[in-house]
Amino acid sequence: MSETNPAAPSQAVAPHRYTAALAAEIEARWQDFWDAEGTYAAPNPKGDLAGDPEVVAKPKKFIMDMFPYPSGAGLHVGHPLGYIATDVYARFQRMTGHNVLHTLGFDAFGLPAEQYAVQTGTHPRVSTEANIENMKAQLRRLGLGHDRRRSFATIDPDYYKWTQWIFLQIFNSWYDEEAKKARPISQLIAQFESGERAVPGHTRAWHELSKVERAEVLDRFRLAYASDAPVNWCPGLGTVLANEEVTAEGRSERGNFPVFKAKLRQWNMRITAYADRLLEDLEELDWPEAIKLQQRNWIGRSEGARIDFPIDGERITVFTTRPDTLFGATYMVLAPEHPLVEKFTPAAWPEGTREAWTGGHATPAEAVAAYRAQAASKSDVERQAEAKDKTGVFTGAFATNPVNGERIPVFIADYVLMGYGTGAIMAVPAHDSRDFSFARAFELPMRCVVEPNDGRGTDPSTWDDAFVSYDAKVVNSAGDDVKLDGLSVTEAKARITEWLERKGIGEGTVNYRLRDWLFSRQRYWGEPFPIVYDEDGVAHALPESMLPLELPEVEDYSPRTFDPDDADTQPETPLSRNEDWVNVTLDLGDGPKKYRRETNTMPNWAGSCWYELRYLDPHNSEKLVDPEIEQYWMGPREGMPHGGVDLYVGGSEHAVLHLLYARFWTKVLHDLGHVSSSEPFHKLFNQGMIQAYVYRDSRGIAVPAAEVEERDGAYYYKGEKVSRALGKMGKSLKNAVTPDEICAEYGADTLRLYEMAMGPLDVSRPWDTRAVVGQFRLLQRLWRNIVDENTGEVTVVDAEPDEATLRALHKAIDGVRQDLEGLRFNTAIAKITELNNHLTKAGGPVPRSVAEPLVLMIAPLAPHIAEELWHRLGHTDSVVHQDFPVADPAYVVDETVTCVVQVKGKVKARLEVSPSITEEELEKIALADAKVVEALGGADIRKVIVRAPKLVNIVPA
Repeated sequence: MSETNPAAPSQAVAPHRYTAALAAEIEARWQDFWDAEGTYAAPNPKGDLAGDPEVVAKPKKFIMDMFPYPSGAGLHVGHPLGYIATDVYARFQRMTGHNVLHTLGFDAFGLPAEQYAVQTGTHPRVSTEANIENMKAQLRRLGLGHDRRRSFATIDPDYYKWTQWIFLQIFNSWYDEEAKKARPISQLIAQFESGERAVPGHTRAWHELSKVERAEVLDRFRLAYASDAPVNWCPGLGTVLANEEVTAEGRSERGNFPVFKAKLRQWNMRITAYADRLLEDLEELDWPEAIKLQQRNWIGRSEGARIDFPIDGERITVFTTRPDTLFGATYMVLAPEHPLVEKFTPAAWPEGTREAWTGGHATPAEAVAAYRAQAASKSDVERQAEAKDKTGVFTGAFATNPVNGERIPVFIADYVLMGYGTGAIMAVPAHDSRDFSFARAFELPMRCVVEPNDGRGTDPSTWDDAFVSYDAKVVNSAGDDVKLDGLSVTEAKARITEWLERKGIGEGTVNYRLRDWLFSRQRYWGEPFPIVYDEDGVAHALPESMLPLELPEVEDYSPRTFDPDDADTQPETPLSRNEDWVNVTLDLGDGPKKYRRETNTMPNWAGSCWYELRYLDPHNSEKLVDPEIEQYWMGPREGMPHGGVDLYVGGSEHAVLHLLYARFWTKVLHDLGHVSSSEPFHKLFNQGMIQAYVYRDSRGIAVPAAEVEERDGAYYYKGEKVSRALGKMGKSLKNAVTPDEICAEYGADTLRLYEMAMGPLDVSRPWDTRAVVGQFRLLQRLWRNIVDENTGEVTVVDAEPDEATLRALHKAIDGVRQDLEGLRFNTAIAKITELNNHLTKAGGPVPRSVAEPLVLMIAPLAPHIAEELWHRLGHTDSVVHQDFPVADPAYVVDETVTCVVQVKGKVKARLEVSPSITEEELEKIALADAKVVEALGGADIRKVIVRAPKLVNIVPA
């Protein structure tokens, strides 16, 4: 909203007053100085970034922000919140004796630049690099103390060479279940060759298999593999999407196009092999519990049993967490995509098929085909949602319940997913709410096999919903050779599982919700796969000497897009159009041969899976990272058993995408001996969001917030009344405020202070430009307490401060130190403000012994003015590397505190006592006080409640 800038200079301003113009001059000068002097360079123990051994000998701190994407729109004031916070923390850690690594790179592959290229014809690299330069300038203006020698972008060939190299390490690895770790695929091949391990799916020896057969066997083990699998196909974008990129409405997160299920050959990462380790190691990470819970839920570990149901010479295998309810299974449901559906779907409906089961179709094949088409238009999220009306069709086939021999109908329904469990369920409608709803809709039988303990009885036809309990007795569950009646759920699970295993028709097992990571995109602007295919379609890894495999030039950057509603289309990638690049002759060790390159590219997550490692050793062209350097910055140590980054700050929206993927890559690299850390990020902190008011006219259209006027509690734009609501900040909502604007009006230090003072860092808060001036005035008062506004001379004196000032100083030092360590920047600023105001009210020159600690305390928060004042106070070394002040405990504790004494709940006296007084001493003093004696009037005392040192409550008899 519009207002006059209080920071703007005027003719009446004193010549040396702290104004926006002076702030700008100070900030630009010190930013140049820091760059020239390499002030923020963090030395490594060795290599091209090796530095002062004394600095390396200090305890280290590796502090990181989540990778920014360089948008063409530039930054608004909401974007730097986390960057400023990590900068404050990093500066504080330097001042408390740490060697601090804090830098920032750019996550620059991805769809936005590609779409811009499609629209304008500008090469994605050109627009992306321009965006990076703009963002660098904006961030530099904020005074962020980054080690710029370590910065990079994921689009740099020197960087994505190692992204491709890591992919090949994963491709050439398998997960050894016995060793519980990844091992080179060459070791698996050696086991096959020696006969130590049987070749799965073959009776012939390894050397008797063809090249194609061997490749197929190895693909069943590789941690990176290509397969034909159901994927989220988005014709409108011309690419497949990960589950996480599809909205709950079954549309693409970007572009809002419909998404369909389709079977395509794609690269996958076998992240499921690490499910248990990803769960177990969460416990020792210092992460918000909400993020840990999201990862646990996403991985979705559940214990149960696999059970085989015979059907027409085949078998349908289900996974269930409740094998104790097997006697209650009255029908089965398969995912529409289940591969067995077509095998046992009969030509005609069986006699007696109910009309409700057929979906109105003449044959089972017609019903199945129509329902499959319907299900393909929904996302997995939609299909899992608790819809009121369940849909499905009968396949025309019957399976056999193995525990009692009953024939039970087999349906397909979209609430069962091929990607979870086995893609088939045994339906126990009396004890599962979804099955209950489905059974009611399709008039299917229900059988109670877990006795309700809520008085509803055992006839499911009278129930309003299923009875679900793990604390009840099993009933109606007795067969010829197994009986569960009377057992608890836990006992029944154990008995039926043992029976299934003895019969060879099932086994106890663990299942996971986590699916393998779809790792292909039909896009141009991404890392090319370092994979080529021979004439038999067998995939071959490029040797390290051929890396990086750089992106070729293409005339058309866009994947071919199609009618968004046409699910029966196939992707066409931009890389496939460059025939000279796709078809190549290479010598991979057995002579020159013709190969075809992989034309998909890696997803935008690839580069951010390992970027913390590149910060450590950014110019190493021989290794991913030098082991000694990695051990120094990220190796395990006391309190960090898995190692990792000391502090990682970013948004909570990456809980099950980037964070899970990065953990997986780190564990593979750790298993293969490339890094000592087995987790990428030890401590995670999620910052809140800076929100802004959105103003809309009568049509609901957003209007420019800066042009809205407030009158009598209402809001007007060009004379028309508009509504106001708190929401996101952004260009499209016309409420974005750029950091450049605030820096120009008040200076970067004011912006930094305001963003840190708005509230707790992990809480979202509304932006209010009018409130920024409050922090500007704090800096003006600080300046006046040290510098004469008329002469520019320093006014501090060498006199000793009085006791009140000493107490105010040391309380501030103690509180600010604790707050900065705990990321409580808003309360740290409040304590600095309180001390500064004390000095202002005291009047007279400020003692040097108070002024210097005050400047040091504010230095992490407002580094430019602190550097300027530090040098004006006569110092030649940068304030950045000064020691943070230490409080004198004698002045932190108050000499006395006020103790309230109550009689019958009413205050009768106030006592000034020592903060360290004991409860016994305090009770004795309170009972002896004349006012208390008078209030009691000789009455006996029933109870005395003492809360030393601040409260005594006396209860008369």
